[in-house]
Amino acid sequence: MTFAVIKTGGKQYKVAANDVLKIEKLDAEAGTIVTFDQVLMIDGQVGAPLIEGALVAAELLETKKQKTVIIFKKNRRHNYRRRNGHRQLLSTVRITEILTGGAKPTILAAGVAAKTDSVAAEKQAKAAAKTAAPKTAAPKTAAPKTAAPKAEAATEAKAPAAKKAAKPAADFTDDIKLIGGVGPALEKKLIAAGITSLTQIAAWKKADVAKFDAELDFHGRIERDEWVAQAKDLVAGKPPRAKVDQEAVADKAEDKTK
Repeated sequence: MTFAVIKTGGKQYKVAANDVLKIEKLDAEAGTIVTFDQVLMIDGQVGAPLIEGALVAAELLETKKQKTVIIFKKNRRHNYRRRNGHRQLLSTVRITEILTGGAKPTILAAGVAAKTDSVAAEKQAKAAAKTAAPKTAAPKTAAPKTAAPKAEAATEAKAPAAKKAAKPAADFTDDIKLIGGVGPALEKKLIAAGITSLTQIAAWKKADVAKFDAELDFHGRIERDEWVAQAKDLVAGKPPRAKVDQEAVADKAEDKTK
């Protein structure tokens, strides 16, 4: 079995392929290939002091602190005690190749090999999708031609009903501050966003509620306070909810006094 003696971190190690050892910290990322060019011996060949063209490649598995070593000093009858701890940073490597004659590493690290395999698989999938796309694209383009008239007919059928539902009462006051929870500050924000009428709020859909809630930073106030329902009631001529609530509170207070 081929072995080598390398020097790193001021220490010498006898290594062979697939050996896992801990050495002084290396400045490299885990999952990469590192090389050791200070090779002192390969099998029976001894360098002077190094072997020219020799190289040992290894995969860096991890770099982490080791267990704490306690250093305790004490001098008798002098009341001298010192306790310190030390955790050494060591790198764990797995030897992959022992090379001679100026050869370069040929084995990739496991992480790099997995990445290259995944990249190759993605490229093959994209190429297969491109070749298969024209076959399935033709029937999809023909579908909207038949679906479009149905969609137009549905929108035309719904349009009169929406117009009938949106008819406001003759005597309603178009003031967005009548909505419970809308004060001068919120009114300014709504006007800046182009919302100046109760009929606009009454016509909001879920997408509109989510849009304005996010744009104006209302934090769910629109849905929580039921602005759309309040606007529809006001447009229909019903009194504001805030006034109804105030009258109910006043009635309860009168009942208690009696």
